[in-house]
Formats: sequence, structure tokens, C-alpha cells
Amino acid sequence: MILLNILSAGAAQAVVQQVMREFERDTANEVRAEFGAVGAMKARALTGTPADVMVLTDVMIDELIAGGFLAPRRYDLGKVGTGVAVRAGVAKPDIASAESLRASLRAASVITFPDPAIATAGKIVMQCFEKLGIAAEVASKVKLFPNGNAAMNWLAANGDAHAIGITQKTEILPIEGVTYAGALPHEFQQKATYAAGCVATSAHAAAARDFILRLTAPAAKPMLAAAGYEF
Repeated sequence: MILLNILSAGAAQAVVQQVMREFERDTANEVRAEFGAVGAMKARALTGTPADVMVLTDVMIDELIAGGFLAPRRYDLGKVGTGVAVRAGVAKPDIASAESLRASLRAASVITFPDPAIATAGKIVMQCFEKLGIAAEVASKVKLFPNGNAAMNWLAANGDAHAIGITQKTEILPIEGVTYAGALPHEFQQKATYAAGCVATSAHAAAARDFILRLTAPAAKPMLAAAGYEF
């Protein structure tokens, strides 16, 4: 039996965990995974946290391949858009246009999303605020978390009827207690492609490739689509 270590973006947590269960069942090997914002996961890998497989944005995977940290091949999962969530049972806000999104954000009691210093979704949210011209106005309502999963779990447990969460769609759909209200309008979207790579120095390269193929092969597309990925 071997131990396979995975460092993954929070946007891929639901699908990685699903493949983990299947992989452990089929191979009798053990998988240990950590999830978080892409910047934090990249930093952990580069500072010595054990890793055999990494799941990050395609840009970061390419950077790590170019630097020799990952083996040369990149495996894409699909694209993910940024969406809005509310606590389950609460009326969905109108976010269909820039005007209605601006009004809904102004009316929110709390706006929770991942920290833009380390998370792709957080950067997208802050750019959205700037484009809407409300960054300073809503600053006092902002509640940041290390990743979208943590932000959505907080919303499920603590959000009131006027709280809004914003993060990658794949970090909203798996969370019980929140409702996906819809995607940000087109002009605020910056869909990120997520991808996987095998750590070049992994002692378990064959198992790492097996895991990655289970996650990204054509047979995985229905699972990925159900989780919010686009192709």
C-alpha cells in the first residue's frame, strides 16, 4: 500500500474527494489531500509539503511544469465560472445585470468570498466591485476566508436572509445549506481552467497518473459537469 499526497485548489475539492473514494476502493492505496486557495497550495508545495499530484489553475500548472517541479504533461479538468450564493431557503437576489447586481450587493448585510490575496475567485470579486464602482461602499460588509469552501460553509451556518456569498461555482454546488443564485453577469466573469499535474520527483508516479486520469479522462466528464465544470 502507498500513500498518495494531493494538494488541490478548493474549486476542485468535490470532484477530487469523489475520485479519492473510488481510487482507495479500487487500489487499496491511501490518499491524503489538502484543499485551499491556489496560491496557498502552490506555496505549500514549493516549501516542502509532501505532494504527488497538484490540482491548480492551468496557468499555475504550466508555471510549475516550466520550472521543473511538475512532470511535463498537463491534464485539464475544465472551466469554472464565478457565481453567487445565499443561505438555503432565502430568496435569490437579482443578479442578472450590472445594475441589479449592484443593487443586490448594496442591499446585502454581508458579502463573503475568498481572500483575493491568494484566491482566484477573490480577485474576480474585487475586480467586479471596482467595475461596479462600489468597492469602497461595500468594504465594511466584506468577510474574507482562505477559500471558497470556508466562505460557503460560513454562509450556510451563519448567514442571515440578506447575506451573499461569491465564489467559484464548483465551491457552491457541493455545500449543503446554501443555494446557487446564478452566475455573475458576463462582463464580470473570468472563467478559470483548472488542471492537474504529477510532481516530477514523486516516488509514486504511476499511481499519481492513475489518479489524474480518473479525474480528467473523458469518462469523468459527467461527474465534472455535475460539479459545475464547463468544457
